[in-house]
Amino acid sequence: MLRPSWIDNEDEIPDPMGRGEMAVTWLRQLRHPKSRLPGRAFQLDPWAERTIRRIYGPRHPDGTRIVRRVVLLLPRGNRKTSLCAAITLLHLMGPEMETGGLTISAASAHEQAMELFNEAALIIRNDRRLEKHLNIREYVSRISCQRAQTRYVAIASDGKVQHGKTPNVVIADELHAWEGRPGLKQWEALDSALVKVPGTLMVVASTSGRGQENLAWKTVEYAIKVQKGEIEDPATLPVIFMAEPEDDWQDEALWFAVNPGLAHGYPDLDAYRDKAAKAVHSPFDRDSFLQFNLNRWLDQSTSPFVEMHVYDRGRGAVDLEAMESAQAPCWLGVDLSKNEDLTVVVAAWRDGDGFAVHPWFFCPEDNLRARGERHGVDYISWAEDGHIIPTPGNTVDLRAVEDHIRELCARFNVQEAAFDPTFGRTMMAALNEDGIPAVEFRQGWVSMAPAVKELERAILSGSLRHGGHPVLRWNFENIQVETDKAGNRMFHKGKSGNKIDGAVATAMAVARAAASEGQFTTSADWFTEDLWMA
Repeated sequence: MLRPSWIDNEDEIPDPMGRGEMAVTWLRQLRHPKSRLPGRAFQLDPWAERTIRRIYGPRHPDGTRIVRRVVLLLPRGNRKTSLCAAITLLHLMGPEMETGGLTISAASAHEQAMELFNEAALIIRNDRRLEKHLNIREYVSRISCQRAQTRYVAIASDGKVQHGKTPNVVIADELHAWEGRPGLKQWEALDSALVKVPGTLMVVASTSGRGQENLAWKTVEYAIKVQKGEIEDPATLPVIFMAEPEDDWQDEALWFAVNPGLAHGYPDLDAYRDKAAKAVHSPFDRDSFLQFNLNRWLDQSTSPFVEMHVYDRGRGAVDLEAMESAQAPCWLGVDLSKNEDLTVVVAAWRDGDGFAVHPWFFCPEDNLRARGERHGVDYISWAEDGHIIPTPGNTVDLRAVEDHIRELCARFNVQEAAFDPTFGRTMMAALNEDGIPAVEFRQGWVSMAPAVKELERAILSGSLRHGGHPVLRWNFENIQVETDKAGNRMFHKGKSGNKIDGAVATAMAVARAAASEGQFTTSADWFTEDLWMA
């Protein structure tokens, strides 16, 4: 469980210039129409007050704020939007106001962007002291203060990219929902603008999302390391309340730990108990409860093959040079693409009671960036880091793939290279002609279901070592599991269309390695014509 260590203690937060105290005092004078406090006073509970003090109190000797980035990760119902509206008003008309200052809030779509805007407008309209100075223009999602010439604008991440703007504050709302190229471009524009003027502030305010190959997770992962003390970065303030995979999600003590508002009457505890009771019997409801109510970051797939924190136990390094020196028996699984995207060769070795695997991914070099953006990942960085091998042109160069397989056979003690014959017949024939054993492995239920079962056994038992290869991990994360009436399981890419080729090739390679030890069927059924997996 993640919870800021400073949120509960009584240690004094540095405030050498009194700016944290000024911010808290000013916010306590606001009114909120839904508040139950006397006079409808704005409810700034201790956890929120300490967050404000941590943002605005600590200062450099020249008076500039130390904190420049805030990652606020809260489950739903903890009044994250109200806190962000308060921060907006602090800069629009409060003690953090700067003449000509611009605050931008951005969300995934216009409707989401208007939630923060409407919250700020609600506070203003119920407080004459604010209303007489602030002009609300809903049709352009803008609030301005003529006296100080400050502005607040709400935008959508899928709208017009905000190049050329010079914001003093950016609030990125529900970053996990910023999808695809438009979201990435908007983030790049807003993030890059923060260096234009001194003392800028970025607030990422979100609930948890899904998957790790996305913009939101990379931001949150860094903040988690700061919060845990693994990275020292005084400019980043993580305020992360998150359940982790090993936590007991039914423990009410956990609910209170990751929902700072529960101790103050929000969210509704009875509703939590009702949702938790339903989640016991429904995987869908359980995922929803974990993600939105306990703020646990989930795997990409809605019907995952295995939990990714279990898969990650096998991230121990695979020493290819040692495998080469030992000439340990090796089996290859080859998944050839339809030329336009990833092709993969996975090698598997026996590793004690389990297996060690290593993939080589191939992708057309032309439009490498666009292909990655289509799937919401960074193919360019993966290629630069050696995790993807670009091939010339706009289709996978199968000659390069075949040459690579030959190099692997020369380097390692390859026993077999397993192919689905749908795309592999020509390459198989060429390899067999040169004495390289290329065998058929159809990707239908008859052959893949037992292979999937063997691979699952290896992962769950902790006996699959994969080295944490990022592209392979992404492929495993994308798997949707399909189950037939007999309980057999099959890999499927689901509606997202994201790639699972590396997982398929891994299952093939591991299955053939297991068969060599008599752990896996080698009946003729393997090679019969069966259903093609789309």
